[in-house]
Amino acid sequence: MTTAARGWTGRRLARREDPRLLTGRGHYIADLVLPGMVHLAFVRSPHAHARVRRVDVARARTLPGVLGVFTAADFSLAPIEPAFAGEGYRGAGWPPLAAARVRFVGDPVAVVAAVDRYVAEDAAELVQVDYDVLPAVASVAAATAPGAPLVHDAVPGNCYFRREHRHGDVEAAFAQAPVVVGGAFSHQRVTGAPMETRGIAAQWDTRGRLVVWASTQAPHLLRAALARSLGLSEGAIRVLVPDVGGGFGPKMHVYPEDVVTCAVARRLGRPARWIEDRREHLLATTQAREQVITAEAAADRDGRLLALRARITCDSGAYSVFPLTAVLEPMGTAQILPGPYHVPAYAYTTEAIATNKAPVGAYRGVGMTVGVFVMERLMDKLAAAVGLDPAEVRRRNFVAADRFPYTAPTGLVYDSGRLAQTLETALAAFGYDEARRAQARQRAAGRSVGIGLAAFVEYTGMGARTFARRGMRDVPGHDGAVVTVDAGGGVHVAVSCPSQGQGHETMYAQLVADALGVDPAAVTVAPLDTDVVPSGSGTFASRAVVAGGGALLRAAAQVKEKAVQIAAHLLEAAPADLVVADGRFHVRGSPERAVRWTEVARAAAAPAHVGLPADVEAGLSAAATYDPPPAAFGNGVHVALVEVDRATGQVRVLRYVIAADCGPLVNPLLVDGQTRGGLAQGLGEALLEEIRYDAEGQPLAATFMDYLLPTAAEMPAVVVTHLETPSPHTLGGFKGMGESATIGSPACLANAVSDALGADMDALPLTPGRLRAGGTEAGASR
Repeated sequence: MTTAARGWTGRRLARREDPRLLTGRGHYIADLVLPGMVHLAFVRSPHAHARVRRVDVARARTLPGVLGVFTAADFSLAPIEPAFAGEGYRGAGWPPLAAARVRFVGDPVAVVAAVDRYVAEDAAELVQVDYDVLPAVASVAAATAPGAPLVHDAVPGNCYFRREHRHGDVEAAFAQAPVVVGGAFSHQRVTGAPMETRGIAAQWDTRGRLVVWASTQAPHLLRAALARSLGLSEGAIRVLVPDVGGGFGPKMHVYPEDVVTCAVARRLGRPARWIEDRREHLLATTQAREQVITAEAAADRDGRLLALRARITCDSGAYSVFPLTAVLEPMGTAQILPGPYHVPAYAYTTEAIATNKAPVGAYRGVGMTVGVFVMERLMDKLAAAVGLDPAEVRRRNFVAADRFPYTAPTGLVYDSGRLAQTLETALAAFGYDEARRAQARQRAAGRSVGIGLAAFVEYTGMGARTFARRGMRDVPGHDGAVVTVDAGGGVHVAVSCPSQGQGHETMYAQLVADALGVDPAAVTVAPLDTDVVPSGSGTFASRAVVAGGGALLRAAAQVKEKAVQIAAHLLEAAPADLVVADGRFHVRGSPERAVRWTEVARAAAAPAHVGLPADVEAGLSAAATYDPPPAAFGNGVHVALVEVDRATGQVRVLRYVIAADCGPLVNPLLVDGQTRGGLAQGLGEALLEEIRYDAEGQPLAATFMDYLLPTAAEMPAVVVTHLETPSPHTLGGFKGMGESATIGSPACLANAVSDALGADMDALPLTPGRLRAGGTEAGASR
């Protein structure tokens, strides 16, 4: 049996989801209406750190329409606590409702259930909580000072995690190096801010099973965490995922509100639903980044790297989050920091510090964005120190194509890549040499224009071995899929990686269409239901096409193998002689001897009716799981032209080019859309967004008046070009790409602005005040 050349993978098919979503026919958690459903509102701590002395719910319970007001004392719920295997870690569980202490502003203390959200909110304001306010630590400096108050008694020194790593003789390299560059780098705290905030609904069915509808990226992980906290088996819980309006990482975590909503539904014997409002999102959903890094690079006089060393400290907030722990952000930075460069020696110390702020968790490009920012600033500093163009210093240090697979000094294995070619593709698309000449003319005319580069690698589609190596026991690493062909020839698909708007319905249909030799229009991708699809890890870390797609390809291959056996019987031919294409099976060399998928499907539905062998079971369906290799590495290069108004500190991004290599493109239209969306988030991260707290741990950005998001007005025109270097290890050679534009853009823009001002801009975001100061210092030094 042979399969015709791929006809659907690689095509720019329009998103099949869009007609439904753009005409308001999407179905989100907020659209879910269940008979007798109650609505929840949470009472949250106004203090960053305090003891809870008493919670008085009497007045709230008397409000008409209130069906219940609950505190920690009303439930027996285990804390949400991730498992970690490895030295240097001290975790602490997150109580679903705070009983003894609150640890950040927004920590939930009580919950109100009412006939509608309006009544619930009114009643929540009537709950009286007596607090003994405790000293708060709202920065790494405060949390690590001698005698600092502890966020958790079980976390000595407020240090969740600390690890040191050394590869090669770093000290000797620095001692002998003729060139050393370095700096102190800082990246602000940000939040995901999806269009749809968090939401969950829960109902206990007539068989005593818990049915959950959730806006989640990782339904099987949510099921596992709920089982632990509620004291259930995982089989007693069913999780369904409707449309999800954005995730970006925070929706892969499990939160107190998830557990409490289920507990309230059980207590009241009625469905319960909670929808997060925007203020709650900015207060109590996991946040990201907030790291301070000191780093140095040693090089020879030709600009070739000899060694790298860094100290990485992350403000990880009040809890170590499920399932990834507080380790993820700082370790991600440490692991990716050497980037696409050959670094003979590397040493780092990395720490995750507990503070009285919202917990830090996953966000698009977690860890990698900060690591790329630091390394790419070092590469520009190195170029200046040795008198090279920034592009040339990168050329001299890239891992050569003939060295793949390449083991980095962190132990990560880069599977494949054409790094130098990615750079040249980006420079050609940008017109780099002419842009530098034009820049000189513009500067002579008094304009502050700058050109920035950023090159990076990113790990994508990680499997079980990667999560085991990281010590993250709660992430299995594999994903699952089911493929079924019904009696009419329709193809039905379910995958354990839910979509949050990326276009999974379109992409998965293309993969299955090619695998089975049918039209994508014949393929239906079902919403996720944990009762239907095998267990899996979910959608995060650019793994949907690698892990979910791999599981789909395995399941489709099993279905196809059985279908070929049936078609061969119907055609009285050998299976090896069949060709499958265009929805039909025909004998090689005799295209007129053919049967269609519909005929094969009907025969499979009733095999005895067509005289199939007795050992052929009815039906065409298969379930499969796929555990990807440790990681498939994509890479990219960003180039930007910016202009800075020195008087106002405003930045205009005039041109932007991205060259990306994420392996074979399943749907270039979707890839370009994800790339542009990722750039928008990276631009906001570089120039606008910041979650700030005062010294007492009070948040200073609780609305979009204070937390600034980019709009279409800030987005530049962007040129996106692609290379397609397949991974030698993944099914289909696929790599992930959903995070790449967010990973590369803050570093690129920081380098461009630094170039424009003639000053090192090593702290994000690049706010007008920061840029005015930087421009003034640069002018004075000149």
